[in-house]
Amino acid sequence: MRNTAILIAAGVLAAGLAACQPASGPSAQAQGPGQPAGTHHFGEIAFEPCSLTSLDGGQSTEANCGNLQVAEDPSKPEGRTIDLNIAWLSPANAGGTEDPVFFLAGGPGQAATQHAASVTRMLGAVGKQRDIILVDQRGTGQSNPLDCRGADGAPLPLDVMSEPSEEQAIAYTRQCVQGLEGRADPRFYTTSDAVRDLDAVRAALGVEKINLVGVSYGTRVAQQYAASYPQHTRSVVLDGVAPNELVVGGEFATTLEEALRLQSAQCRQIDACAERYPVDMREQLRTVMQTLRAAPVEVDYRDSRTNLSRHDTITADAVGSLAFLFSYLPQTASLLPLTIDEAARGRYAPLMSLVQMSAEQMQGQMSRGMQWSVVCSEDASRYVADPDAATTIMGAELSEAFFAPCAQWPHGEAPEGFHKPFASEVPVLLLSGELDPVTPPRYGEQVLAHLPNGRHLVLKGQGHNVSAIGCMPKLLGQFVETADAKGLDASCLDNLSYVPPFVNFNGWSP
Repeated sequence: MRNTAILIAAGVLAAGLAACQPASGPSAQAQGPGQPAGTHHFGEIAFEPCSLTSLDGGQSTEANCGNLQVAEDPSKPEGRTIDLNIAWLSPANAGGTEDPVFFLAGGPGQAATQHAASVTRMLGAVGKQRDIILVDQRGTGQSNPLDCRGADGAPLPLDVMSEPSEEQAIAYTRQCVQGLEGRADPRFYTTSDAVRDLDAVRAALGVEKINLVGVSYGTRVAQQYAASYPQHTRSVVLDGVAPNELVVGGEFATTLEEALRLQSAQCRQIDACAERYPVDMREQLRTVMQTLRAAPVEVDYRDSRTNLSRHDTITADAVGSLAFLFSYLPQTASLLPLTIDEAARGRYAPLMSLVQMSAEQMQGQMSRGMQWSVVCSEDASRYVADPDAATTIMGAELSEAFFAPCAQWPHGEAPEGFHKPFASEVPVLLLSGELDPVTPPRYGEQVLAHLPNGRHLVLKGQGHNVSAIGCMPKLLGQFVETADAKGLDASCLDNLSYVPPFVNFNGWSP
């Protein structure tokens, strides 16, 4: 397995997301006799006040937390169970509505509750009137996470800065499988299992209809839920659209190539950028990776968090993974031309600092085992190498490495019809970033074709996941309120612009 695959496995169809109101929402029922202090019920589920900490240790979100027990294997209700971890963000305004919003996280492998702060920003307008429900998908967060542990129960270390051999990668996967013995069966942690869980939560809350907001991989979950339970779906938002037909992980090399091409073209439009970087960024990146593939370089650099001196080896795959992950956001993508140009001149320290920062930030953000349960069940068997990928910067090896653990990982199978296009008359708002390196706008157009009440908005100059950009939170509020995607006045998005690239280390230019 290449280092690239390890880091990118941490990103995949993930989202960089994030809030909350006091626990006295209109749906909260008065505390009853004998009920613990602070307990509020939403339907059949008892919730207690809690504080949700974001992954970066920053802003915490006050919420109500509870759980719902479901069977791990639906055919064995008396067998092992999973306590689904659920957070409830009650509406800011009194009154509320009877149709809460379910937020569906990305990954596969991200936990919804770990993004509460981001969720309240992107759904701030929605949350004024509606309850927002965050469910840690089974296998993530506090819903029996499929994290990799050793025989002693301690997390299995994985040095993402190194480049393990194929034998080492196989051994790691096998150890991870062994670590799940007695606590989980990976075959039952698929999207279909998660969709069944969501409807169990809906029923336990006692609501007839829900609104779905899915980001990245969460758009697959949203489409599968709406197709399975149309009678319980009021509206759907898909941000960073993954069509049901898509082999997740099968097109990363070509979608990144296209995003880098667009970034380079944008640079050509800016005089300062074109003058500073006369060589196309993709060609420079390709050259840097070829150089490092031939001979990795020892680098002295500064730790991006502590500013302490460090010494490490920079590899081609580490640089490739950085280009991939930094392309998710235009603000980080704007650093790529400068750092790649520096590397092309033999100055690797800035690039190495970013590689180290990126690797450490992604650690712990993804349930690796849950991700394997999903992609090995739903995507790996359909993967066919794309001849066009062979000539890309990342190459066809990227997808092959991404699916390599599936040979060792116990997994289920997607049910018949799972990969059919999502066709529905439910109102659907689809969102894409123009420069998205993993779910480009053409994916949104592909899904829109089967949605007569759908509308697709493409945000200029933006990357992966755009719900919190500009006036999008306001538009999301209007859409969920009216359930009318076509009636939205989205002209405020015309004010968005491109993020100019860094031409030196003093910041963006102009």
